[in-house]
Amino acid sequence: MWWPCGWEAVGVAYQPSPSVAGSSLPPLSRPQLAEARRVRAVELFEGGVSNAEIARAVGVCAESVRRWRRVWEQDGASGLRRRAATGRPPKLDDTQVEMIRAALEQGAQAHGFEADLWTLERVGAVVTRATGVVLSRASVWRLLTGRLGWSLQRPERRAVERDESEIARWIAHEWPRIKKGP
Repeated sequence: MWWPCGWEAVGVAYQPSPSVAGSSLPPLSRPQLAEARRVRAVELFEGGVSNAEIARAVGVCAESVRRWRRVWEQDGASGLRRRAATGRPPKLDDTQVEMIRAALEQGAQAHGFEADLWTLERVGAVVTRATGVVLSRASVWRLLTGRLGWSLQRPERRAVERDESEIARWIAHEWPRIKKGP
């Protein structure tokens, strides 16, 4: 078992170099940046550079470089490449997620709901109707926040009878009259 140290433990935000900052290239994701560091380390391994120099060059601790070198010596450069995520595959593929996105963007009323408000239960019903896949509330939440990028929005609760002009008049005239103090 290995313990992360240095920059890997706290995570370093990607800072593009000045030549890349103005380009149209998208910034590297965290896994892509980590793999790029390992690929650079392999180039330096092959050049005979010491572990300490490699650690400084790629911005990680020497223990990470030692671990990478052991993997490189045993499995070669392919041993340091990113691997596909393990675990259960998602129930919905990317095309189904895009179908759901399009369905949700039509609004809740377009799907027969009384108010144009999405709840986890309503989204789950739309997912089942659109794809035939039944998701738990937790899975619907992960779909909305993780794969669709939505966030929780709570409707503002205001009385229907609210009269803005009367409120403004009261604040301007009544409140100063009854307010205590200087």
